[in-house]
Amino acid sequence: MKPAAVDFRILALAVQVTESSDQDVPVLLLKLKEILNSTSLGSKESQKIKQDLYYYNLVQYCMLVLKQDYSRLPGGWATAAQLSEILSQCCVGLEVKEDPEEFYNKLLPSSVDNLLFLGRRLQARFIRAIKDEEKSEFLRCFRTVTDAICWLFGGHIQLTECVLQSNHFLQLLITDDVETATAMISVLQNILRANSSVLLHVDEKILHSVLDELVYKLSSTTNPVTGNAATKVLLSVAESHPQLVELLSTRYRGLRTLLSKQWAGKGFDRNLNQLSDLLYSESCRKGEMQRLHQAACLIQAVWRGFQTRKRLKTLPIAVTALQRSFRAKRKQELQHLKRLKEDETLRQQLQLQRQRAMRLFHERQLTLLEIVHAGQVDRYIQEMEGKAALTIQRHWRGYRARRKVHQQRQSLKQHKAAVIIQRAARKFLGKCQRKRKALSPWKEPKELTGAQKLALQQKVDDYIRLHPASQMPEEMSKELHLQAQEKLAQYLLRSSLDRRAEQRREALLAQVNTDVELLMSAPSLMEATEKDLDVFMSWSVPVACKARQSHNTMLKYTRWPWWKKLGDEVMDDDMIPDDVLNTEFGTLFIGGSKSS
Repeated sequence: MKPAAVDFRILALAVQVTESSDQDVPVLLLKLKEILNSTSLGSKESQKIKQDLYYYNLVQYCMLVLKQDYSRLPGGWATAAQLSEILSQCCVGLEVKEDPEEFYNKLLPSSVDNLLFLGRRLQARFIRAIKDEEKSEFLRCFRTVTDAICWLFGGHIQLTECVLQSNHFLQLLITDDVETATAMISVLQNILRANSSVLLHVDEKILHSVLDELVYKLSSTTNPVTGNAATKVLLSVAESHPQLVELLSTRYRGLRTLLSKQWAGKGFDRNLNQLSDLLYSESCRKGEMQRLHQAACLIQAVWRGFQTRKRLKTLPIAVTALQRSFRAKRKQELQHLKRLKEDETLRQQLQLQRQRAMRLFHERQLTLLEIVHAGQVDRYIQEMEGKAALTIQRHWRGYRARRKVHQQRQSLKQHKAAVIIQRAARKFLGKCQRKRKALSPWKEPKELTGAQKLALQQKVDDYIRLHPASQMPEEMSKELHLQAQEKLAQYLLRSSLDRRAEQRREALLAQVNTDVELLMSAPSLMEATEKDLDVFMSWSVPVACKARQSHNTMLKYTRWPWWKKLGDEVMDDDMIPDDVLNTEFGTLFIGGSKSS
């Protein structure tokens, strides 16, 4: 959305840039420096101005014009250097709310690439320049561009990887010129300061190229400035990650010797000693690892020799065992083949005998037909058909009877189980009834009429007159009253317990009736499904254990010899032992509940 209030200078500049030619655009864009410097860095006004510049595509213009040839433009390459500063100043601190991917994924990488391309141009012209004034001017512009690059990736750390992966950066670094090489090494140093782990994320080929160029500069030049800068960068690389120290000590084995012989006493001995110490510690660690590796190889060789000699000693026993097992296996295979051959021979003999029997039977039939009179042939055939039909019917009736008995076996088991349960229930109810008769609760007497009360009162008076009672002391009366109260309380307590027991017995009787109905209506094992099995299952471990124990007891009872179960059909209810009932029916496992 377009901002509500836009600086009139930005609007006027945007109109001029749109209406001007390509050669006039770079000079017009220099006015952005005055607009940016009019506000303090980091303020809200500065942020708004940068957003307006990005919204009116002035930042994009600054990025695009960097690729132009400034040799014939007003201001020359100094204009390009100033535009690089303006571009980095606009991009750092800019927060894009609409379509941020366009800014972060396209504009910023393109800006870095164009700045590096501009640096290559300035570097080439600096090397070709002859006059000192031109050289100093190109060098100043080159350093301005490198500073703009450092400012840009300092505000956006993700651009450090883009800078290292750019081909322009490697071409800028690979140069024999001291001034530009030192500036590029400083750029590399700033990259490591901004993001110390960036070298671990770039391509291995790029990392090797950068390190090769730094080591080459140390070995090929004698300039202390270049040597100091390269040493600082290598020290930063080594301090960033131990993996890079290992890479330096492995890839460049003579680097430590080169540093100590060629660069000692050149004014940066502190950094030189730190880098040497890191490489020395890594080389010592490598030597220790190599020594340990050799020791491990020696131990493994000795152990393998010992194991080989031990196996050679036990080789005759192993060969004997192997031969024995091979002979046994071959003997088994031969026996199996012999058995298969015998079975095949027997099958062929049986088939041959069957064919002979059928042939003899048919011959006998033909002989009988020849003997029988022609008028009795039909009668003979009818008799044979009748015999065959009787044989088929006899086999069918036997098969049907056996199947019916098999089907009735499950119902017979259920019937026997129901009889046993009913027998146990009747015995239990009989015991309860006998206990109820023995401990019958107290019943309130019927109310007496007036005449009965008078007659009873007359009898009481006559008895008192004939049998006068002695006077009872008050203490004995109180004690007798307390005893009567205690006995009454005990009686009431027993009566409440009896009532609870009666209720429990009634509940158990209802549970037994329900269990009997479930057992009677349960399907056979061949017809049962998973839903039917869920009715007889319980997730309670004690209930399941007790049910398993009861089931095992029932199985044991069914496996009793016939003489133990001889009187089961005629045994009276009262003659069933209590321990058998308690063992067999102590836990009735029905419907996921436990009934005792």
